[in-house]
Amino acid sequence: MGFTLTLPLYSHPKILPNKQRLRFEPLALDYGCRLVPNTTSFITRKCYSRSKRLVVTAAYGAEGARRRVYRQSQSQQPLSSAPVKQIASFVVPAGVFVAATFVLWKLVEKLLMLKPSRSSSVENRSPSQGVKWSFAPGTNLLSGVAAKIDRQSKQTLNEFAKELRAFSSVDMSGRNFGDEGLFFLAEGLGYNQIVEEVSFAANGITATGIKAFDGVLQANIVLKTLNLSGNPLGDEGVKCLCDILVNNACILKLQLNSVDLGDEGAKAIAELLKKNPTLRVLELNNNMIDYSGFTSLAGALLENNTIRNLHLNGNYGGALGANALAKGLERNKSLRELHLHGNSIGDEGVCSLISGLSSHKGKITLLDLGNNSITAKGAFHVAEYIKRSKSLLWMNLYMNDIGDEGAEKVADALKGNRTITTIDLGGNNIRAKGVGVIADTFKDNTVIINLELGYNPIGADGAKALSEVLKFHGNVKTLKLGWCQVNSHL
Repeated sequence: MGFTLTLPLYSHPKILPNKQRLRFEPLALDYGCRLVPNTTSFITRKCYSRSKRLVVTAAYGAEGARRRVYRQSQSQQPLSSAPVKQIASFVVPAGVFVAATFVLWKLVEKLLMLKPSRSSSVENRSPSQGVKWSFAPGTNLLSGVAAKIDRQSKQTLNEFAKELRAFSSVDMSGRNFGDEGLFFLAEGLGYNQIVEEVSFAANGITATGIKAFDGVLQANIVLKTLNLSGNPLGDEGVKCLCDILVNNACILKLQLNSVDLGDEGAKAIAELLKKNPTLRVLELNNNMIDYSGFTSLAGALLENNTIRNLHLNGNYGGALGANALAKGLERNKSLRELHLHGNSIGDEGVCSLISGLSSHKGKITLLDLGNNSITAKGAFHVAEYIKRSKSLLWMNLYMNDIGDEGAEKVADALKGNRTITTIDLGGNNIRAKGVGVIADTFKDNTVIINLELGYNPIGADGAKALSEVLKFHGNVKTLKLGWCQVNSHL
């Protein structure tokens, strides 16, 4: 038995998935059973409007039977289009929806990515290229920085900017506006003809924010005092500031207290002092300046003849730092105030420092040696300087340990001194005996008007001895005896 395969000449069948199988159909009752494939088993190309069927028949040798089978296959109805229409009715709307959603998503994405792409291009530039300098508040912002400041912050900063334009002295300490805020406000100082004193203390300003002053402080000819204390500038920020101030011709007072300044920063300040001819007051209190930094500053004092007040309280100079500073003082003629409170210079450091001060060509009016571990031995050198000084007005030995012996030496020196008006001997373990000697000083000295003796265990006897003398002698206007173990009935 053979099989006859009938195919249209213009059609090539395409086999569909395995789920579709051949089925047996009875074509005619009198010719037996013939194999006919499922009408969905083979599909011709899409380019034709009708699909011809592949008909497989079992030949019995009769030609008529074959022709009748062929005619029957030709007379069968074409494949129904109802399932296709159902699928199309679902697929077409879904495809349109997906396409529209994709287009909208791409459009929104492009709009959202427009601004970041610009800011990133600006950030890739160098700092000098990114800054557009103008002396209207808020226009020298980096594009990336400007994006960080919201509307409310800008309103607040605008109020700060108005203060800079309206008052000669402006205190903006503790406003926490950071680097971004300083970039917004700094140019308010450029060509400003009003503000003479401004404080940006404790605002979270770093080395990056200091760059906001570049081009601004060089242009300002009115500002006299700049306070940046309490900001974590570090050595890098201080170096940047010094580079800017080299060409500044108006700032007289620079305050850099508690700015994480170390020896490298002190070295940059020393170079500034050698080149800047206008700076008069320099405050570097409560930093981390060690012996090396003191040495750099001492070298600057040899060349600088304009600095008047130098504040180095709360650093780490020690005896070596005091010794280095003394060498700078010997040839300096301009310094008037020296603040060295809390540097642990000790007796050895005091000895070197007093030697340098004795050779100083200028006129020291204030000397702060408080909290430096000075004993009676160091007090001897201090007393010698008090005897020789013709310019000293204010002397601080607060929180040392000179005791009664040291107090007697200082008291003896004060008898012949005619310039010191304020002396602080508080916290020096002075007892009744030492206070008695100090009291006798006022029988001869009428210059001292402010006396601090607090935190000394002078007791009732010491207080009585002091009061008996001050009733009729001296010219003391302010006397401090806090925590002196004095009974209340006295």
